[in-house]
Amino acid sequence: MGSVTRAVFGELPSGGGTVEKFRLQSDLLRVDIISWGCTITAIEVKDRQGRASDVVLGFADLEGYLQKQPYFGAVVGRVANRIAKGTFKVDGKEYCLALNKEPNSLHGGVRGFDKVLWTPRVLSNGVQFSRVSPDGEEGYPGELKVWVTYTLDGGELVVNYRAQASQATPVNLTNHSYFNLAGQGSPNIYDHEVTIEADTYLPVDETLIPTGEVAPVQGTAFDLRKPVELGKHLQDFHLNGFDHNFCLKGSKEKHFCARVRHAASGRVLEVYTTQPGVQFYTGNFLDGTLKGKSGAVYPKHSGFCLETQNWPDAVNQPHFPPVLLRPGEEYDHTTWFKFSVA
Repeated sequence: MGSVTRAVFGELPSGGGTVEKFRLQSDLLRVDIISWGCTITAIEVKDRQGRASDVVLGFADLEGYLQKQPYFGAVVGRVANRIAKGTFKVDGKEYCLALNKEPNSLHGGVRGFDKVLWTPRVLSNGVQFSRVSPDGEEGYPGELKVWVTYTLDGGELVVNYRAQASQATPVNLTNHSYFNLAGQGSPNIYDHEVTIEADTYLPVDETLIPTGEVAPVQGTAFDLRKPVELGKHLQDFHLNGFDHNFCLKGSKEKHFCARVRHAASGRVLEVYTTQPGVQFYTGNFLDGTLKGKSGAVYPKHSGFCLETQNWPDAVNQPHFPPVLLRPGEEYDHTTWFKFSVA
C-alpha cells in the first residue's frame, strides 16, 4: 500500500497563499507534487541495482518555480501547446489571446494553469487538485471547472484531467514534466532509447504551428515505431531535436503511446493515454542558465517531454480531433506513466 503525506513547500509573495507539497509513495516510486500549477517536482525511481534517482527536472524551492522557466513538471492549460496567431473562433465569435510565444499563444497564455495556486484534496493513494478558471481568463470564453488527480499504483503514476464548461471553449490539458532516466542533472538524453506508437505526425512551419498536413512517418526521421537511440538518431537525420505532435490511435480508450529505455540504469518509462496525440519534445530550448535541484544545470537536450494531448492548434484546424468542450459535456482524459526496470 502507498502513503500520502503533505507539507508546506513555500509562501507566495505578497500574501498570495501557501503552496503545499504532497508526497505519494509506493514500494517502487516516490512522487512529489506541489499545489502551484499541480507541478510534479520529483519522481524517485530505482535502477537495476536498487539505487533511487530523481528522474524529473525541476527546482528545490518555490522561488525556482516562480522565476521564468519552461513549465517544468506543470499542468498546462486552458489549452496546451500553440494556437496560431493567438486567435480562434467559437460559433462565429472571435477570441484573441496574448501572444506569449510570438507570433502565437502558448500553453494557456501569460498566466496559464501552471502559474496559479490550486486547491488540494488528499486521497488514500494520491491527491486531487481543483480550480475554477473564470470566464475570460487569458481571453478564453466561459467559466471552466477543472480537476487534476494524481494517483500512485505501484510503479504507475496516473494523471486524470476533468473539466466542465459554462460556455463552449477549447480545452487541452497536459503535464509538462521533463524526464531524464539517467537521473536529473545528467548532461543529456542521447543514450535514451525511444519508441513512439504513431504512424503519422504533424509537420510544422517555422513558428512550430502544424501546417495542416497529417504526414506518414514511414521513411522519415519521425518513424519511431521501432526503438531508436536518440543521440545517434538526431545525428543521422541532422535534427536539432524533436518538438512535434505524433498522432496516436483515435480511440478514447487507454492505448500505448511511448516507451523510453535507459540501458545503463535499466530504467524504463512507458506512457499510455486516452489522448489522440503526444508532443515529443527533447528540451531544445534548454540552455544551461537555470540552476536546478542539487546544483544541477539543464543544458540543451538534458530532458525530454511526452506531453499527451490533443493536436496543436486544433481549434483552427477543423480536420484535427475536436477540441471544443460545450456546456453539459465533460472533458475527461487520463495518462499513465509506468516505471519499471529491465
